[in-house]
Amino acid sequence: MPKQVFVNLPVKDLERSKSFFGALGFGFNPNFTDANAACMIIEDGSNYDMLLVEPFFSTFTKKPIVDARTSTEVLIALSLENRGAVDAMVAKARAAGGTVPNQPKDYGLMYQHGFDDLDGHSWEVFFMSGDPPAA
Repeated sequence: MPKQVFVNLPVKDLERSKSFFGALGFGFNPNFTDANAACMIIEDGSNYDMLLVEPFFSTFTKKPIVDARTSTEVLIALSLENRGAVDAMVAKARAAGGTVPNQPKDYGLMYQHGFDDLDGHSWEVFFMSGDPPAA
């Protein structure tokens, strides 16, 4: 069985977050979605994002929940198929109420842009046009 990645993010309003990410083209697994959580499908079979309402999220940790609008704990990086897909996702995020704190960056080998979702979590979307240089 291949490894799977589940990123768990606290959200203030689950329905609002589902609408936001739905507008970006993501679907949800209804078998793992209820009033406390939604399983967002990033790559079916391997990569998921669990959107958890804050009270439910707090049952998994004794640490305080970071306010992602004022602090950064993680940058979620998501590769896309081309530069146009990167720009399109950022545009959809902005149209759905997300913010775009930085200008796109072209590193030659990699084109990167990003957005902050409704709860302030930072999403870096990028296109890699080739293999990274060997170490």
